[in-house]
Amino acid sequence: MGKPLDEAGLDTIFRTARTYNGYTDQPVSEADIRGIYDLLKMGPTSANQHPARFIWCMSDAAKEKLAACAMDSNADKIRKAPVSVVIGMDEDFHEQLPWLFPHADARSWFLRDEAGRKEHAMRNSSLQGAYFIIAARALGLDTGPMSGFDAEKVNAAFFADQPKVKVNFISTLGHGDPDSVFDRSPRPDFDKFNRIA
Repeated sequence: MGKPLDEAGLDTIFRTARTYNGYTDQPVSEADIRGIYDLLKMGPTSANQHPARFIWCMSDAAKEKLAACAMDSNADKIRKAPVSVVIGMDEDFHEQLPWLFPHADARSWFLRDEAGRKEHAMRNSSLQGAYFIIAARALGLDTGPMSGFDAEKVNAAFFADQPKVKVNFISTLGHGDPDSVFDRSPRPDFDKFNRIA
C-alpha cells in the first residue's frame, strides 16, 4: 500500500509544475530518458496493452524533421528544446498481448475489432503520455506537450515503416526556463465539473 507524497512531492508533480515553452541549456541525457521510461511503463493500461510508442528526438536532425511537421510557434520550441518526443500509438498493440498479458488470450479480444483497437490505442497511449509527463516531473525535468502539428506529416516522417503506428501528441522535454511560462490559467474548483453520485 502506498504512502502519500509529502508537500514537496505534490508540488513537483502537480501544484507548482508548469508547461514550459523554453528550456535552460542544461542537457538531457539518454540515461534521463531511460529513467523516464522506466517509471512511465509502470503506469496502468487496460490489459497491460502498452500501445504507446515513443520517439525521443535528441539530434538536431531529428528535431528539425519534427519541427517541419509543426505549426511555426511550436516548430521553434521543438528546435530549441534539448529533447522533443513523439508519443505514438500502435493500433496493432494486440499482437504484443500474448507476452504482455499472459493471463488470458487477450489478443483474440481485439483480433477482428479494428475500431476497438483504435479506441483502446488512443485511450491507453494518452494515459502513457500523461505518465511520461508525471515521470519527467518526478525526475526533475519539465515538459511542453502540444498538439499543433500535422499528424499525417508526423506519421510519414517517423512511422512510415510502421503504418499501424500513429502519432497521438508531441512534447518537448528539458529543464524548464521559468521566463518561458505564462501566468497560470484558472483551475476549476471541485464543484464546477464534479458530481458525487
